[in-house]
Amino acid sequence: MADRQIMLDTETTGLDYRLGDRVIEIGCVELVGRKQTQKVFHQYLNPDREIDPGAQAVHGISSEFLADKPRFNEVARDFVEFIRGAELVIHNAGFDVGFLNNELALAGLPPLEEVCSGVLDTLKMARELRPGKKNSLDALCNEYSIDNSGRTFHGALLDAQLLAEVYLWLTRGQDSLLMELDAPADSASFEFSAGTRPILRVLRASEDELAAHAKVLQEINKESKGKCLWMAQEAPAAEAS
Repeated sequence: MADRQIMLDTETTGLDYRLGDRVIEIGCVELVGRKQTQKVFHQYLNPDREIDPGAQAVHGISSEFLADKPRFNEVARDFVEFIRGAELVIHNAGFDVGFLNNELALAGLPPLEEVCSGVLDTLKMARELRPGKKNSLDALCNEYSIDNSGRTFHGALLDAQLLAEVYLWLTRGQDSLLMELDAPADSASFEFSAGTRPILRVLRASEDELAAHAKVLQEINKESKGKCLWMAQEAPAAEAS
């Protein structure tokens, strides 16, 4: 996992850049060490073509609104410098990468793969974690109780901000196994006289805690389709007793 990540989203004139559709909005949100830095890149773009009515119904951006906005090639270098060296995190990455690489090529610039350290697709990640469930950005916001009430229309910057929160939920626990090596560990030293041992307190789980533990294991077992190793270990122990 890269230390610097860019949550990225785009809005476009239509669904296929190979048919001449163009990017009309780019939204980027920076994360460093899994924390938002408040640095963003946000730009509306004049595509020099009409917007498909179906696309406009989704994002609400009109040709009239974009008439005085810059073309992509006018802001391309600023965009490239903002994302340079970072890992891009994108929901349904193939769509955005295809459009952005087309824009970069038209501007005479190298593709994303040569600018960034990699691309992570959160839609693919969500499908692996939540097979058979809806994994749109709205569905994931609902799943993780992320406030998306301001999302009347799709918007690149808003969606990138929501994606940052969704990504942190999807990956919550990846960093729990990492030790902060730069933080001094609390330590304590004990001296015992010869022949003495400290008295160890045994704290046993309450009935409520045991029930909650069992419920979590059942949910893990269900999501993993019967592959929860902890339950597999506990089953022989229960039979032996």
